[in-house]
Amino acid sequence: MRPWEKTEINERGNMTFAGCDLVELAKEYGTPLYVLDEQAVRKVCRGFVGCFERTGAKGRVYYASKALSTAAIYKIAAQEGLGADVVSGGELYTALSAGFPAENIELHGNNKTLPEIEMALRAGVHALVVDSHEEIGLIDSAAASLGVTACVSLRVKPGVEAHTHEYVMTGIDDCKFGLGIDDGEALRAVREIASCKNLKLVGLHCHIGSQIFELEPFLIAADRMVEFAASVRETCGIAVEEINMGGGYGIMYTEADAPMEPYDYLEQLLTRLLARCKEAGLDGMRFAVEPGRSIVGEAGLTLYTVGTVKHIPNVRTYVSVDGGMGDNPRQILYGSLYTARLANKRNEPVGESGAVAGRFCESGDILIKEAPLPRCEAGDTLAVFSTGAYNYAMASNYNRVPIPAMVLCREGESALIVRRQTYEQLVENDLVAPWLEDDKA
Repeated sequence: MRPWEKTEINERGNMTFAGCDLVELAKEYGTPLYVLDEQAVRKVCRGFVGCFERTGAKGRVYYASKALSTAAIYKIAAQEGLGADVVSGGELYTALSAGFPAENIELHGNNKTLPEIEMALRAGVHALVVDSHEEIGLIDSAAASLGVTACVSLRVKPGVEAHTHEYVMTGIDDCKFGLGIDDGEALRAVREIASCKNLKLVGLHCHIGSQIFELEPFLIAADRMVEFAASVRETCGIAVEEINMGGGYGIMYTEADAPMEPYDYLEQLLTRLLARCKEAGLDGMRFAVEPGRSIVGEAGLTLYTVGTVKHIPNVRTYVSVDGGMGDNPRQILYGSLYTARLANKRNEPVGESGAVAGRFCESGDILIKEAPLPRCEAGDTLAVFSTGAYNYAMASNYNRVPIPAMVLCREGESALIVRRQTYEQLVENDLVAPWLEDDKA
């Protein structure tokens, strides 16, 4: 079902989401406002976990927290039995602060800093995902200084091209992430890891891209990863314990998108992995995946308040809202498409299409170039769908605009899970050089 079709209309004619009146949410918490449906998040988490149960595969679902990293989302993921994939010290700190079990966390990143590596090792995370030759020595040295053995997984490039935006295509050879299978760099890294006294290779990892609708690239990548695991065993005598296939399952942003159910991708992927491992004699292999967008993307929306409506005869109508590229940079970065509805005029007929324009001082700050909406006027509440992933995560203070609040909704109840940033917080890290204190230039 399309995300905007999961909403209902109450007796006031207002749109409801997770049982909450969106117009009332906008009044209570202000706009822009990120809104997240808790039950929708939990449903997808359970669907992914269920895939392992149905197929008999052993392993874990790791929540790819770069999609949305907050204390509340880590609480939900932990309660649903998921692990967490983090890619920075900040994400790791947030997860640990929320009480997430360190042994269920993996640390990724193509350029981890020494403090981040040491933080992860001290916490006792499940594994650090090695992304380069240089990192092998760095992690080995850090582990030696702390007197621990670091469990590591190796990120490899399976050479699989997924049909998605070039900025989120990560499985091909020309990519900053991982080490190649075809050029021999991944196998060389395996040997380097094996030679380190303080490292233990526990797994192999790949991620072919994001927002992928096709199943075939995942299956091809699975074949290549099993082949490589078998090669590692035969040439190096190392039996890795886990194959991690990353994430990348697409979601619906507009009517044109046609993704499968997220767990349908995983169930077929696990079935393929089990069959290939059996053929290769890789008994007892564990599998892992790292969905992020598919867990929180469609579960979220953003509310805005309409300000000015500018009609340019024979050109376009611009409907300006109180947010934009500061709270959702994906359109200006990737040309991402979205679907919007007026939450307070859900029953009114659609009029002429217009552009939903952001408030930021950039001509490219257009959230939706062609949005079929009822007649818009100042004060209307606009809902933009499928914004649960990579919107709050990528928000900025461009033009010194505060980052919006976020609320979690469940069966008609709502609660803040991220406070709105204040002007005082905007300037709390600003300093004035001593020589500027004198008012004279």
